[in-house]
Amino acid sequence: MLDRRHIIKRAGGLAVALASGQLSIGRAVAESVILPFDNGERPLATYPQKRPLIVLTERPPQLETPFSVFDEGAITPNDAFFVRYHLGGIPLDIDIDTFRLEVAGKVNTPLTLSLQDIKAMAPTEIVAVNQCSGNSRGLVNPRVGGGQLGNGAMGNARWVGVSLKSILDKAGVRPEARQVVFEGLDTPVMPQTPDYAKALDIDHARDGETMLAWSMNGTDLPWLNGYPLRVVVPGYYGTYWVKHVNKITVIDGVLENFWMNPAYRIPDNSCACVAPGTKPDKTVPINRFNVRAFITNVRDGATVRASADTLLRGMAFDGGSGIKEVSISSDGGKTWRGTELGEDLGRYSYRTWHTNVNLPAGSHNLLVRATSRSGEVQPMEQRWNPSGYMRNVVESVRVQAA
Repeated sequence: MLDRRHIIKRAGGLAVALASGQLSIGRAVAESVILPFDNGERPLATYPQKRPLIVLTERPPQLETPFSVFDEGAITPNDAFFVRYHLGGIPLDIDIDTFRLEVAGKVNTPLTLSLQDIKAMAPTEIVAVNQCSGNSRGLVNPRVGGGQLGNGAMGNARWVGVSLKSILDKAGVRPEARQVVFEGLDTPVMPQTPDYAKALDIDHARDGETMLAWSMNGTDLPWLNGYPLRVVVPGYYGTYWVKHVNKITVIDGVLENFWMNPAYRIPDNSCACVAPGTKPDKTVPINRFNVRAFITNVRDGATVRASADTLLRGMAFDGGSGIKEVSISSDGGKTWRGTELGEDLGRYSYRTWHTNVNLPAGSHNLLVRATSRSGEVQPMEQRWNPSGYMRNVVESVRVQAA
């Protein structure tokens, strides 16, 4: 735990890095990386509490995890966890002694809670993936607008906090309540920019799993991941995981701000997709993850030994049913073989897997496909929507056996 002096010192480090919108790339292990799509060259940079990460934008910071990190294990280290802000006004000085969470709106007893008050409540813990809605958008074809992210805008962590249900129960939700709105300490830098707020339906907010977390992988939240308190919505895209949360409002209607409508909407159909180049007739707010799997230890274009066992490993996840199976194909999807799954850290977590393949000399395209316990299977063909959300096509890695 950090005292106020260390918190302010840490914030000062952020102020140096962020206030002017300038970074020192020289501290990175390499000047840039090349992501696997057009215009995929990105600088690497270090921010306070972070190892070198891939920079999409500097202000607000959008920092992507280098994909090699995901081969380190099921839990993503705090210093490698991706960063996504919508607003440029990042809080650089939070006095933990005076920080308060306000709970207001359609409640019987409005609350003003210190962090100490919140930590005195019964804690809860969960391992869960946080994934940006636009993760992998840069790989979408035909190209779409928005941040051209590779596959690194995701991470898996062990979160400790208090259930949102317990906070709402303490306040006493009134019968007319329909949604719960979250706001944080980050602010717009331009008056015309809408302040960031997100909402969940009341039953979802009170499901016992949605939480307010103060701890990430056994330590305080990193500053850029929402210190001192953030919303954790297991199985849902990161747009709902509001950082630096300081206000919760229960409303009797449906939030219709910019960030709920028109932003972060998907086609209202079973695949969340439309024909490339078209627009959906009807949309709904983005919600649960779909199922995904990746190979993490073999890079695209790698050379492996022919006619010998080659270890493949990776991870898979979905929106909350858990992973039932991960399969590998080396013949373009004609045949599939199962893999061995690693430790089960919970239905919202990454699930690691591994297997050996024996490849004859020549070029091979290795495919990896996950099946969830609910029966969802990754598609072989890309599903397209105008925002590039929810990409989960079967991933491939090209290798040369020699």
